[in-house]
Amino acid sequence: MWDEEKNKALVRWWWEEVWIKGNLAATDEFVAPDYVDHPNLPGLPPGPEGMKQALSNYRAAVPELQATLDDILAEGDRVALRWSARGTHLGEWLGVPPTGQHFTMSGITIYRLAEGKAVEGWNSIEVNPTEEEQQWLTEGGGGWPRRSGSSDDILPATEGDTSPPFWDVITHNLTWHFRVAEAQERERIEQELQFAWRIQQASLPKEVPEPEGWQITPYYQPAREVGGDFYDFFELEDDRLGVVVGDATGKGVPAALVMTATSSMLRAAARALGTSSPGEVLAHVNEALLARIPPNMFVTCFYAIVEPKSGRLRYANAGHDLPYLRRRGGDDAEELRARGMPLGLMPETSYEEKVASLSEGESVLFYSDGLVEAHDPEGEMFGFPRLRRLVAEYAAEEGSLVDFLMDELRSFTGDGWEQEDDVALVTLQRSAANR
Repeated sequence: MWDEEKNKALVRWWWEEVWIKGNLAATDEFVAPDYVDHPNLPGLPPGPEGMKQALSNYRAAVPELQATLDDILAEGDRVALRWSARGTHLGEWLGVPPTGQHFTMSGITIYRLAEGKAVEGWNSIEVNPTEEEQQWLTEGGGGWPRRSGSSDDILPATEGDTSPPFWDVITHNLTWHFRVAEAQERERIEQELQFAWRIQQASLPKEVPEPEGWQITPYYQPAREVGGDFYDFFELEDDRLGVVVGDATGKGVPAALVMTATSSMLRAAARALGTSSPGEVLAHVNEALLARIPPNMFVTCFYAIVEPKSGRLRYANAGHDLPYLRRRGGDDAEELRARGMPLGLMPETSYEEKVASLSEGESVLFYSDGLVEAHDPEGEMFGFPRLRRLVAEYAAEEGSLVDFLMDELRSFTGDGWEQEDDVALVTLQRSAANR
């Protein structure tokens, strides 16, 4: 027959020695060498040594821990404890430096005793949010954390998950302010991305020009982390048309702002100067940008002036990817080359000008590096040679060159492609209307 009162007295004695007096040596008298704990603390040896190491960790992390034995019951060879504790995190806890957070926890522990020692134990522990976290939430800190996995997640869930180890819950609660800071930083970045996207969208032309005898097709597909890609069209004197495609370095709001400023400067300079020289326009904008953008940023840009009636294309390049000209009946695509440094890098820069002529059925492709720098699942890059070959192979009767290239890009990257950069394309195609 079990001596239940003696078992209760033994457990009470051990509790007071360890949790009230801090006498960890009492564990050797209470815990059997083959003691098994449920759940077992990972990384700790079994028996009294593991128990003492765990208790030592608690004491080191919370030296002023206040523990209370709220109730004790015995039946047969088992003793059940209902307890509570509170303390302040003043020492390292499982790699977490002291936070000064105040916490409370409570639990029920059941011991099975044999021959005057505990041979097995079961723990059910509830760790409450720290007082600081509860105050933050009460004072409007963003509402209660939503469960992990939802699209509007603020704080990843630990409490409420299936049987989380209580020491993980303690870590989770002690580090709530770090998680809040991380969540707020994620939210700030997301807001910045949305803001950058709105800036970029507002800067792109709302209408596409329709000069007689020409078909102009723009395409823009932003990446999640918005870059500085842009294109624009503006009408000039004598029915000429300005076409610009560019890319500001960087991502997010800085790139979007520089892109918007560059596009506006190009439009204003082209109209104010009243010149037919794209090189002069780029040189003017280069000087203006030097005084207005950070020294670590620059803009690549290709600017062309189209004369719809004659088919002449006068152009200059500020370090941008070379456009491709597809001749009718040809088996290759020509590169439109012109020397020039990116905008915003060096003062007093000059830009070489070139002229090309398009006959009916011929087309030019302007593009950003998001197309050629896309990768397939094996890490191979789409690349300039592939793009040049595809432009040469394109047949106008098959439909839009933009649609053709985007179909090829999707086939190359495969399903689940995570777009690395913005993709901007503009095609100019001369039709048969000018015959």
